[in-house]
Amino acid sequence: MSQAAGRARPQVRRVQDFVTNAALRAIFGAVLLMPYRHRVPMMGWLASRVVAPLAGWRRRIRDNLALAWPDLPPEEVRRLTRQVPDNVGRTLIELYSGAEFVARARSARLEGEGLAALEAARAEGRPVILVTAHFGNYDAARAALIARGHHMGALYRAMSNPYFNAHYVRTISAIGTPMFEQGRRGMVEMVRHLKGGGVLGILTDLAARRGEPLRFFSTPALTSLVTAELALKYDAVLIPTFSTRLPNGLDFTVELQAPVPHGDPAAMTQEVNDRLEAKVRAHPEQWFWIHRRWKSRRSRKPQRRRAAASTRP
Repeated sequence: MSQAAGRARPQVRRVQDFVTNAALRAIFGAVLLMPYRHRVPMMGWLASRVVAPLAGWRRRIRDNLALAWPDLPPEEVRRLTRQVPDNVGRTLIELYSGAEFVARARSARLEGEGLAALEAARAEGRPVILVTAHFGNYDAARAALIARGHHMGALYRAMSNPYFNAHYVRTISAIGTPMFEQGRRGMVEMVRHLKGGGVLGILTDLAARRGEPLRFFSTPALTSLVTAELALKYDAVLIPTFSTRLPNGLDFTVELQAPVPHGDPAAMTQEVNDRLEAKVRAHPEQWFWIHRRWKSRRSRKPQRRRAAASTRP
């Protein structure tokens, strides 16, 4: 590749990012003019019927399902190629709906054995890590717990599109702060928050290039051990937490499961993976199958169906 071509590639990427962000902002702006009860399903429909085929989400969903859940009936695969983007679209517009989404999330029913552990930790001034995933609307739990007086922060990974990331971070920060960006500075602030007995939400279902190949749907998935290591280092209660979308498509149940016992970080993280898998099997349309969850350390590309046999334990 010539030096000129090498210099041109970042410029092309910037233009693509700018155009993508402008298109998404236009869609969000138009949909946000609608009443909330119509806005959320409309954005789900647009994501499923317009964005998904253009962005290649349908193929990615099929590839991931073929690798991780190969015995699914074809009609279920077709359903998920429609319903998964629908949930993604609903989640995005909910986050951009500000106070209206927070009001819905505050009314969510909280349940599970982890509730008592959370309250006990608050009474003791002990830190808590709520380990969650891109399932349902993952920020419903944060909004619901902040409304109940919990000092809850969240760790997030900056998006690759800097134009979109700028307003996305402002949007999720409006739900509640503090927010900690993944990186050195964010880690320092996050540790200070934990040492002060705060509650921290972490999404752990993205591929981690330096992670361990732990089992997820019987297929190795590079998974970070950092969440378990933080829980051990700062004696934090580790509670798997899931916000499940209810059949009306607008409301949620927030489940705080029994804490993961402290022990070996890999074993703790495997239990987190296992619990997430159980939730996804129960509600497969609510997990973000659009992510490239199964990657090798050498490549950022998703593993294809033909790699499944060699990557199974």
